Amino acid sequence: MIHTTNVTFSLLLFVGFFSLSSLADPIPPTLDVLAYGAKPDGSTDSTNAFLAAWDEACLSANPTTIVVPQGRFLIGNVVFQGKSCKNTRVSIRIDGTIIAPQDYRAIAGSEKWISFEDVNGVSIFGGILDAQGTGLWNCKNNGNRDCPTGAKSLVFSGSKNIEINGLTSLNSQMFHVVIDSSDNVRIDGVRASAAGNSPNTDGIHVQSSSSVTVSNSRIGTGDDCISVGPGTSNLLVENIVCGPGHGISIGSLGKEEEENGVENVTVRNVKFTGTENGVRIKTWSRRSNGFARNIVFRHITMNAVKNPIIIDQNYCPNKPCQSNQESGVKISGVTYEDIHGTSATEVGITLDCSEENPCSDIKMDGVKLIYRSRPAEASCVNADGSANDVVPTTACL
Repeated sequence: MIHTTNVTFSLLLFVGFFSLSSLADPIPPTLDVLAYGAKPDGSTDSTNAFLAAWDEACLSANPTTIVVPQGRFLIGNVVFQGKSCKNTRVSIRIDGTIIAPQDYRAIAGSEKWISFEDVNGVSIFGGILDAQGTGLWNCKNNGNRDCPTGAKSLVFSGSKNIEINGLTSLNSQMFHVVIDSSDNVRIDGVRASAAGNSPNTDGIHVQSSSSVTVSNSRIGTGDDCISVGPGTSNLLVENIVCGPGHGISIGSLGKEEEENGVENVTVRNVKFTGTENGVRIKTWSRRSNGFARNIVFRHITMNAVKNPIIIDQNYCPNKPCQSNQESGVKISGVTYEDIHGTSATEVGITLDCSEENPCSDIKMDGVKLIYRSRPAEASCVNADGSANDVVPTTACL
């Protein structure tokens, strides 16, 4: 016999529980920047509209999505502040293009075009950032000493739990994406593009940060595809296509005498094509207490790369290092594994280390570099370690 009272009570209890659950976890609100006055015409300044949407998202304790719909949105220098933001799950979905002013001087006076400071739990999905940096590149390339330094396109500083997914950055005045003093950052599926002669347009720069992953990205610029600055630890770089550009660089390090080191960095599954360098560690030739240790370069393909493998501890681009001091940066525990392809110059491996602080525990295994259908050459100074199945022969290891 069926007790209808019990069945009815159970059904009501289930419905009540479902209703309460829905109220406890509502659908995340969506904030369209058009509702705050943004115009997709590429000429109306929408900076204040973006800030207004950000401020409203920060007032909510629930997950919130800011939507930038299709169209071209003009914004100037903008800082999204996190100190007063109580929302730790803000997503920004970009379906259109965000552009900087055509006149490069409008944003070049600041170090940053779009900046997030002290934020927690911000995610950016899709879209295009176009900094329109061609004018500034021309100014610099023409030898004009009055050119401003320029602005980095997208900067996260003092932040944590950040995701950047599917973003395209075009024509940055300076670096495309910068992660500074931040923790737990994931960058995936990013494209950074600038002309091969565009100065200082690093694709992704990481410094003073930990637990950062950069993956599945394609970068072609006038400088480093990825650069790693002092104070970086626990960095993973994987599945990257690099070129044109200056390769992937640890450094430059040792510009300051008191400087944090770099450790626990893995770079794997990378293809370099026509780049100035492949995998590089570079340090200033001056006194420093910095270091680079526990670095792994694995599963790398070189295609007509000028300096496929290089450690340069005599980096000296300007006056502060003209005293010919030895680099104080200590390089140790660097592994090169399964690196193959072609060098565009006779010397495919360069280990130019400090006499006072020789490179130690350098390991090469399965490295094969060819120059014009014959083994490339190796240059090795003040380095110690081991080599197995390496072409060219690296005598000092």
